[in-house]
Amino acid sequence: MSAAVFLSADELLKGGPAGLTHAVERALWYLGFNDVRVIDGAGDHGADLLAVRGREQWVFQCKWKAGGKVDRSGVDDLERARTRYRADKAVLITNTDLNAAAEARRVVLNGVGVPISLWHGATLGSIGDQMPETVPAKYALRPYQAKAADAVVRDLGANGTALLVLATGLGKTVVGGEIISRHLKVNPAARILVVAHMKELVAQLEKAMWRHIPKSVPTRLLTGESRPESLDGVVVGTVESVLGAVRVGYRPDLIMIDETHHVAETGRFAELLDLCGNAEQFGVTATPWRGDKFDITSRFRYPSFKMGIAEGMAAGYLSAVNYRLYVDNVDWNAVRDASVHGQSIKDLNKSLFLPQRDEEIIEHFREAWRTTANPRAIVFCQTIEHAEHMAQLFATSDSAWSNASFLHSGLPRQRRQILLNEFRLGRVPVITCVDVFNEGVDVPDVNLIAFLRVTHSRRIFVQQLGRGLRLSPGKEALRVLDFVTDIRRVAATLELRRSLEAQEAQESEHLRVRMPHASRIQFSDETVGSLMDHWIQDAADLETKADEVRLQFPLTTGIE
Repeated sequence: MSAAVFLSADELLKGGPAGLTHAVERALWYLGFNDVRVIDGAGDHGADLLAVRGREQWVFQCKWKAGGKVDRSGVDDLERARTRYRADKAVLITNTDLNAAAEARRVVLNGVGVPISLWHGATLGSIGDQMPETVPAKYALRPYQAKAADAVVRDLGANGTALLVLATGLGKTVVGGEIISRHLKVNPAARILVVAHMKELVAQLEKAMWRHIPKSVPTRLLTGESRPESLDGVVVGTVESVLGAVRVGYRPDLIMIDETHHVAETGRFAELLDLCGNAEQFGVTATPWRGDKFDITSRFRYPSFKMGIAEGMAAGYLSAVNYRLYVDNVDWNAVRDASVHGQSIKDLNKSLFLPQRDEEIIEHFREAWRTTANPRAIVFCQTIEHAEHMAQLFATSDSAWSNASFLHSGLPRQRRQILLNEFRLGRVPVITCVDVFNEGVDVPDVNLIAFLRVTHSRRIFVQQLGRGLRLSPGKEALRVLDFVTDIRRVAATLELRRSLEAQEAQESEHLRVRMPHASRIQFSDETVGSLMDHWIQDAADLETKADEVRLQFPLTTGIE
């Protein structure tokens, strides 16, 4: 069995304090932890890492030393962290060892029921030798994922390019990791490059790659803040930083572009791919639509494999959805006027949807909460201020929501990681946010989503809905409350309903049985829903139109 190079004494010494934390983070995935978050920094209360295994919370304190041993302050820090994070297990980690005072303090704490484990340099080396070659897989590849990987590998071999389109929740990164894994099995010394558009996503992608590559293959994070000495193994980086390395000579053998819809006809991604024309290149995305007219298939060719939300739901690979649009605030006088005169989308939205009070939204949410087993909720809000306001309103409206919290880009990264850990453990029941959950956040336990915001982007709508579509033990369906305020949202949801009905009919016919937990998309007033369906049936592409586009709808005969 090969050794884990990243846990060797030399690598740990060269890596410094941040390198030790990073190496331990990777090792924890190989040791069977399923949620690992770095929270190192000011205000971390003595913890560097939080991790979950089973339903237990573990807390880790990492103490790097260039020489000498760790004193008792490291033990005291971890004792505080154990209490602060209500941890079941606490581990002190160092690349060297503890001094006598620190070990004596650890023994005393263990004797009074405050157990603190020690992983020193020799322990880490032993862990690196004995842990499995790859991260233990919770699930084997699903049949469609294996088929998708086969298709991409085939097209890479034939054309040098490929494109994978999988709806959020269907595992596009899993398939990407499988493709990289297969490449490394044939070419163990290959240089692999994984590129994304923002550093937060890059960090998540590096962690995702750990689940697919051997422990002997190093991973390198390349961002404005992280510039490794070597670019061997798997490099995961932001497009700006990677482009800088390529301009001075770095050349990968295989490139994966995550969230490929960010690739334009010109710009940084285009330059990167052109400079690396000899490398095999494939893109993965859940939402292949762009705001401009550039078609990414002109770069990557027609998708090697694709599966959308409706197909994934009907086949049972995504959670069923119980989707409810609240249209009690529709002003039908505006409908009648728009049918006669025609209006721009912007003007129509202003006149069509009457303002809804936050208190009414809370009551609808309360009803859904009480009829959902083990509810875990995300609420998408308009702005940062709106997210903070709604978190406070939830916290004061019901004792079940007393720990409701807001999560947005204005919070420090450390605070966001702690909140996500608390959310995963069920200690925070409701999170209000703006766009933090759009890309790269895995929250499979979510079974209740509320939309309180207008989104004019089909891509953002699909990404946000996808946050709740991942399967999870005991989760029968995702409840969605949509307080719609944009006619394009109605069009998008009606299109999803039509697609689901068609897919489920096809699946049921094929299997000759009724699909369990079939998805439902309903209006709070089905009469209004039927009229809306009729009203916009001739505007199939309405969901992608801009604010200034003027619309002409059929006359609303029969509306009282």
